[in-house]
Amino acid sequence: MSSVRLTIVYYSTYGTNHQMAEVAAETAVDVGAEVRLRRVRETAPEEVVRAQEAWAANVERTSTVPIVTPDDMEWANTYLFSAPTRYGGAASQMRSFIDTLGPLWQQGKLTDKVVSAMTSAQNTHGGQETTLQTLYYTFMHWGAIIVTPGYTDASVFASGGNPYGVSVTATGGPLSDEVRAAIAHQTRRLIGISERLNG
Repeated sequence: MSSVRLTIVYYSTYGTNHQMAEVAAETAVDVGAEVRLRRVRETAPEEVVRAQEAWAANVERTSTVPIVTPDDMEWANTYLFSAPTRYGGAASQMRSFIDTLGPLWQQGKLTDKVVSAMTSAQNTHGGQETTLQTLYYTFMHWGAIIVTPGYTDASVFASGGNPYGVSVTATGGPLSDEVRAAIAHQTRRLIGISERLNG
C-alpha cells in the first residue's frame, strides 16, 4: 500500500475537468494510493446554469461526486487540482473554495503537502499556462511542494507540451488517448515524489 493520501479537487463546467480528474483518480488507485475524488461547489446562479444545456447536464451527471471540504484537505498529504481557465486564471468556483482554506493555512495544515495542477481552455492560447502558474503561486503561499510534469515523458510532448501541468483544449468530447496518457504520467510522477517525501 502506498503512503500517499491523494485528494483530487476539480471544478468542471461542461465535463472536461471532471474527465481529467477521473483519469487521475483511476491512475492513482492503480498505483496503490488512497484517493478522494472531490468536486468544488457550483457558485453560479442556478438560472445561469439551467440556461445552458451542457452546463446543466454536467451538474446533473456529476451530482453524486462528493463536494470537497476542509477535512478532505487536512486528510490528504497530496493534492491534484483541475480547473478550467477563466480570463487567464482558475474559474471563480475554484478560487472561492481556495478562499475558504484560510483557517487551515493559518494552522499550518496545508504546509508540506505535495501538489500539482491541470487545466483546460476553449483554445490553445486561452490562458492555460497562466492558470497553472497562478494556482502554483497560491500553493507557494501554503508552503506546499509543487510537482510539475516538466518534460519528463514523451506523453507531455504528445499532449501539447505544457511542462506546468496537463492542459487540454476542450472540445466537449472525450479526452484523447494522448491526453489520458499525459494525465496518467503527471499523476504517477506526483505520487512517486510524494511517496519519497512521505515514506
